[in-house]
Amino acid sequence: MALFEKHKPTHVIHLAAMVGGLFRNLAFNLDFFRCNMKINDNVLHACFVHGVKKCVSCLSTCAFPDKITYPINELNLHDGPPHDSNFGFAYAKRMLDVMNRGYNSQHNCTFTSVIPTNVFGPHDNFNLQDGHALPGLVHKGYLAKKENKPFVIWGTGSPRRQFIYSLDLARVIIWVLREYDDVSPMIASVGEEDEVSIKEAAEMVVRAHGFKGKIVYDTSKSDGQFKKTASNAKLRKYLPDFKFTPTEKAIQETVDWFIKNYETARK
Repeated sequence: MALFEKHKPTHVIHLAAMVGGLFRNLAFNLDFFRCNMKINDNVLHACFVHGVKKCVSCLSTCAFPDKITYPINELNLHDGPPHDSNFGFAYAKRMLDVMNRGYNSQHNCTFTSVIPTNVFGPHDNFNLQDGHALPGLVHKGYLAKKENKPFVIWGTGSPRRQFIYSLDLARVIIWVLREYDDVSPMIASVGEEDEVSIKEAAEMVVRAHGFKGKIVYDTSKSDGQFKKTASNAKLRKYLPDFKFTPTEKAIQETVDWFIKNYETARK
């Protein structure tokens, strides 16, 4: 509340969250739920109290049901339980949609949300223990090349993901903030045809680093959810000419940024 009282924002992009990769979610599902519910309730209530004209929150495709027909779309968000590996975070993200609808129906607030697929890019969290898959691969590739050791990938490499570059996501969010007033969420994702396996993403990281060493898959580690393919048909309906950065180019730019900023990057 103090921050809102000081700056008096008219528009808010709500990105605050307790986040982490697969293994941190597995260990702290309750913490992820409680912390994120508190954050979301605090931000949205502050927006309401201070008369914010528009609030755009960020959900996650992990909030969608685990057992579902693919590709998923915005209407599937509440159709069944999420994957067991991150149910705490997933349910907290779902509740953002419920709260948006509640503030809209009871107080006529223009609160909405975007649902990005797997986000990555410069300034990411590259921590090897609790970061997400792609930034973790970027960091591992850096260390493997520097120390002349094998590049170890956790899991089989078979799960499939749609990766969205953080700069592309920012462009979508700004458009939503300016132009999209519907309370229903909007999936922000590359197309289904751009979905890649973790193995394919790792190979792009290898090429970006110029790594020539051995690649090892540690299959004792969990793969997590196999896929969560999302449709971006709704986004394309509004923005048919939106150009996403090709995944390999975005990975190259992320690797270049990480190498240049290694000493100060979050890791």
